[in-house]
Amino acid sequence: MMGTVSLEVRNLKKYFNTPRGLLHAVDNVDFSIEAGKTLGVVGESGCGKSTLGRVILHLLESTGGQILFEGKDVTHVSRAQLRALREDMQIIFQDPYSSLNPRMSVSEIIMEPLFLKGGMSRADMHRETKRLMDTVGLAERLENAYPHELDGGRRQRIGIARALALNPKFIVCDEPVSALDVSIQAQVLNLMLDLQEERKLTYIFITHDLSVVKYFSDDIMVMYLGQVVEKAPSDLLFANPGHPYTKALLSAIPVPDVHAPRERILLKGEITSPINPKPGCRFAARCPHAVEACTKEQKLAKVNEDHYVACHRAEELMDK
Repeated sequence: MMGTVSLEVRNLKKYFNTPRGLLHAVDNVDFSIEAGKTLGVVGESGCGKSTLGRVILHLLESTGGQILFEGKDVTHVSRAQLRALREDMQIIFQDPYSSLNPRMSVSEIIMEPLFLKGGMSRADMHRETKRLMDTVGLAERLENAYPHELDGGRRQRIGIARALALNPKFIVCDEPVSALDVSIQAQVLNLMLDLQEERKLTYIFITHDLSVVKYFSDDIMVMYLGQVVEKAPSDLLFANPGHPYTKALLSAIPVPDVHAPRERILLKGEITSPINPKPGCRFAARCPHAVEACTKEQKLAKVNEDHYVACHRAEELMDK
C-alpha cells in the first residue's frame, strides 16, 4: 500500500542549446517518491542525474513537464513562492570543498539560511546554529573555524547542517559522499539515515556508486543519457535487473569474495550523442542484446510488481 506522495515528476525535460543542436540532458522523466522514503538515482557521469536534481529545486529551469510537491504544482513559481519553497526543499552538494564560502566561519555558514529567512533574533539564531551543529556531530569549539581548517567529513557535515537549518521536508543529496574517504562516507551516510528517521525526511540520493545506493535507498531509478531505463525497489533491482545497462552496472560492483563466480559485462561501441538524439533506445549502440526493434522508441513498461524497464526484451533477459 502506497503512502503519501511527497514529490511527483511528470514528463520532465531539460534541454540545453549548443552550437550543434539541442542537448537532451533530462528527457521525459517520470517518477514519484513517498514521504519519508529515499529514491536512489544512478548512472554514469553525464547521464543527467545531477541536472534532474537541480531542475526539481529550480536551480535550473525546466524545458517542459511538471513538478508536483505535496500535490501542488511547483513547476513555474514566482520569486516569492520559490523563497517559500526553499524552506521545504533543500540540497546537499557533492563537493564540500567548493560548496562552502571560504570567507565565512562554520557558524556563519549554518546561520545564513536563518538570517535570510528572518523573523529570529540574533540570540535565537545562535542557539539554533549550536543545536544544528550538535545534531550533525560538529563540536561547539568549531563554530569560529573556517572550512579550509577542517577535513572533508566535517565540511560535509556543515553542508548537511545548512540544508537542515530551515527544517525542510525534502532534500536532494547530490553525490554527498563521493568526495570523501570510504571510512568517512559510512559516518556521513549513517548520519543522514538517522536524520531521515528522526525528521521524516524524503531524499533523492544521486550517486554513481551502486554499492552505496543499495545501502541507502528504498527504490532505485537508473538513468542513461537523460532517460530512465529502469525503476524498481532496491532489493528487486539488485536481485533481478531487467535492462542490459543495469546488468552491466551491477556486474562492475567489486565483491569481497575473490572466489565468487562472477561475469563482468564489458560494454563496447560508441556512446550515442545526447544532442538531437534519434528515436529508439539510446543504449542500443553499446548493448550486447540489441536487435532491429531497438531502433524504435522504448517506454518504461511494468515487468513485475513495482518494477519498470524501458526495454522490449526485458522479460526475455530477466531471471525467471
